[in-house]
Amino acid sequence: MSVLQVTDLTCEYRKNPLGIGVRVPRFGWRLLSDSRGTVQKGYRIVVTGTDGDFGTPVWDSGYTESDASIQVEFVGTEPLHSCTPYLYKVKVWDAAGRESEWSETARFETTLLDPSEWQASWITPDAAGIDPQSEASFLLRKSFELKSGIASARIYATAAGLYELFANGRRVSDEVLSPGWTSYRYRLQYQTYDVTDLLRNGSNAIGIHLGDGWYRGGMGFESRDFKYGDRRAALLQLHVKYEDGTEEIIVSDESWKCDIGPVTYATIYHGEKYDARLEQDGWSESGFQDGSWTAAETLDLPMDILVPQENWPTRVTETIRPVSSFVTPAGDRVLDMGQNMVGRVRLNVSVPAGTKIVLRHAEVLDRDGNIYFGNLRPAKQTVEYTAKGEGTESYAPHFTFMGFRYVKVEGFPGGGTLPLDAFAGEVLHSDMEPTGSFETSDSRVNKLQSNIRWGQRGNFLDVPTDCPQRDERLGWTGDAQVFISTALFNYQGAPFFTKWLRDLKAEQHPNGGVPFVIPDVAGGDSSAAWGDAAVICPWTVYQYYGDRRLLAEQYGSMKAWVEYIRAQGTNEYLWNTGFHFGDWLGLDAKEDSYVGATPRELIATAYYAYSTRLLRQTAEVLGHSEDAAKYGELHERIVQAYREEFLTATGRVAAPTQTAHVLTLMFDLADESVRTRVAKDLNDLVVENGYHLTTGFVGTPYLCFTLSNHGYHHTAVRLLLQESYPGWLYSVSQGATTIWEHWDSLKPDGSFWSDDMNSFNHYAYGAIGDWMYRKVAGLDMDPSVPAFKRIHIEPLFGTKALTYAKASHLSPYGNIESGWRVDGDRISVNVTVPVNATAEVVLRGATVAGLKESGKLLAEGDGILAVTENEDGAVLSVGSGTYAFEYENADLFRAGYTENTVVSDILNDEAATDVLRKHLPHLFEGPMLKFLNTSSLKQVEENGMARVPAGAMDAVLADLAKL
Repeated sequence: MSVLQVTDLTCEYRKNPLGIGVRVPRFGWRLLSDSRGTVQKGYRIVVTGTDGDFGTPVWDSGYTESDASIQVEFVGTEPLHSCTPYLYKVKVWDAAGRESEWSETARFETTLLDPSEWQASWITPDAAGIDPQSEASFLLRKSFELKSGIASARIYATAAGLYELFANGRRVSDEVLSPGWTSYRYRLQYQTYDVTDLLRNGSNAIGIHLGDGWYRGGMGFESRDFKYGDRRAALLQLHVKYEDGTEEIIVSDESWKCDIGPVTYATIYHGEKYDARLEQDGWSESGFQDGSWTAAETLDLPMDILVPQENWPTRVTETIRPVSSFVTPAGDRVLDMGQNMVGRVRLNVSVPAGTKIVLRHAEVLDRDGNIYFGNLRPAKQTVEYTAKGEGTESYAPHFTFMGFRYVKVEGFPGGGTLPLDAFAGEVLHSDMEPTGSFETSDSRVNKLQSNIRWGQRGNFLDVPTDCPQRDERLGWTGDAQVFISTALFNYQGAPFFTKWLRDLKAEQHPNGGVPFVIPDVAGGDSSAAWGDAAVICPWTVYQYYGDRRLLAEQYGSMKAWVEYIRAQGTNEYLWNTGFHFGDWLGLDAKEDSYVGATPRELIATAYYAYSTRLLRQTAEVLGHSEDAAKYGELHERIVQAYREEFLTATGRVAAPTQTAHVLTLMFDLADESVRTRVAKDLNDLVVENGYHLTTGFVGTPYLCFTLSNHGYHHTAVRLLLQESYPGWLYSVSQGATTIWEHWDSLKPDGSFWSDDMNSFNHYAYGAIGDWMYRKVAGLDMDPSVPAFKRIHIEPLFGTKALTYAKASHLSPYGNIESGWRVDGDRISVNVTVPVNATAEVVLRGATVAGLKESGKLLAEGDGILAVTENEDGAVLSVGSGTYAFEYENADLFRAGYTENTVVSDILNDEAATDVLRKHLPHLFEGPMLKFLNTSSLKQVEENGMARVPAGAMDAVLADLAKL
């Protein structure tokens, strides 16, 4: 019996979500099938109440002929109610006429859909009893009575600050650092908790532990100390529904009682101090005596900014143990976690009362082996724990996080090395679902992929921060836009970026400008490539998830950004005015400058063209035909102005930098007639620099893409595998476990690039991961059909440096896989296409006649919809299923070197390069190679500068022929 099954039901990207805040939720599902080429023809969704009576549903779509299995909107005739759970199930039909069974029943629950439903008040300790400016945390509690027959109970809560929620002495949730960081002046998330199992008939109590967090702890760099408000506060509303149909609501108000908590100090940058002797056992239980506690007072904080939880919550996602403990030359006792991580250390100790244990967190050791704090700038990253001396005590910070690998421990009893079992590292970040994997035959590249993922985890803690350790940790827009595609390959990031983009829209200036950081605690003007996040990020989310709703929601913001650029200066088609970061940290920068050599106005105009093109495409998707035509014409004029301003009459890029060439090609700014020349010039710039890059934040993400897209994939791979500075594998060779801010953050001699701006966990250069997925493994999408509905598989494996690569991505439709291996004279390519999707597979060097799938001729297999052949190889259109293609190597890896081979082509092959070094070592001395790498071997021999010994070229050709 054939199998067609509906699985992985989601509502608003989540499985069984609690507390969704939209009146028209969207549903999605994945399909399983035992047949290739399965495509959904129709579906039926039924939504009902928790009584489970699907016979009288809230909504029954009936049979709907459609292949849509993502972003399917609720279209019931009756609106959904607030604070109400719903059940739903799905069945589908495929194009072969098969009908699935009903899926397992899933659920979703709405939250407060109307601000008027809030009855609670913002509360904080009465200023007459507790100093509002106290650095210590606050404890807030409320005792109350409930009758028997509790059917369900939900708490809706948030804070101006950070909070932990308790009911009858137990933590309500494993979420930490709630409610997260939003642009608090405009938006503040609240959370929904199911506390049914924590409450009982009779006496109950709720407790809130309240700290400063991002709200009041002081944010920003250069001692800006930005605060949203001067008093922290909490807001809570408990809804209890009884079996008899009645409901009771408990709210935060003046009846609550307050006291000082055991956290005596906590800020995001500096850490936390905790005195366990100040703990009050049972403080959140009903029988606790709170007669000496201070009354609460209400604060007039806004209610109209409250929004239901949008982002994935922050949680402890992994616990790691220190790998070693040692004493440094300076005499410090230090733990090595083995991984540069973001989170906190949990202590488990049994020590006398009053023992103070101090933990100072850092990322690296200096050249002498001592723990290094210099790159933290003013941030202290220090935790102090004072023990109460009662058995084994367990503690981890409540209202802060650190970026670290090493921990200096002071005050721990005993001497010598520290007991490893007393410490554990708890990794914190937004709890996104992992969706990507990448692997090659080179273990160094695999380590790079690991470093990219760890960098994303550490810096995706509720907002996409630049770094997690120093006095910054801000949502830099430039970093986010260059990395977002890599990020969405690795993790399910739709809710994460939806929340952040809503903050960006809220913070956008009236003139359309976009702050440097979101949430905006830094101020400043708008910069090209940074503000362009307003356009690039929503478009990228749409590409990965088909989220038209987010596009529509952000469309006004996208338009405002492009119109802001258009209004700058006197020429509406060039952006040559104002402040710009330029090619930030470009290695071709002048001495004592952070800005690369590429002209800022070139970068600004290039991004102006790119954002305008994406805006036109967005208008087309949303059906705004007039805007599509308007911005299409604007884009054409910007491109023409760019060519006139930044390209010479002969088609060269006027600025002789790698980044200028990269942007010109990547954003399609050069006329087709000169692109080949521009691409060759770019390749020459890389080769002449010894296969090293000189690009910064702007050029680096696109450098390898540009080379691969224009026939220089060998050069791109050489860049990937570059182990000397500057190169992606240099940091790997130096023991890095995350991505560095600078290519040489740690120099070979153990010294540092600088103290001022030297993060060892800075994800931006991890953007190379996007190219690794798409070009090396060949797993890509058809950009005209979002969400990987139409997949593009095209591995670029024509280099001996890698013998296999494979990648997977869990798309909205299901798992996609692309992997290849070269084994002698055979190439194998394995592809998995999820149900309800199709793929175009390009097999470089293959012929249709010589191609087999699963050991059979193509004509004998199923699922293959069409086959053609072109100069690149075989091109197949395939349906869902798993495929194993195999064909003859076809000289893709056999170079066939002759005397007419150009030296730069030989240098793309490591083994061939070794041959040149063996017989012609003087080519690699001084500037010689720079002048000769564009010459053929014959020209090298004829060139007097090369000084080729008699017979040397014959030996070169002989050895090359053996490869």
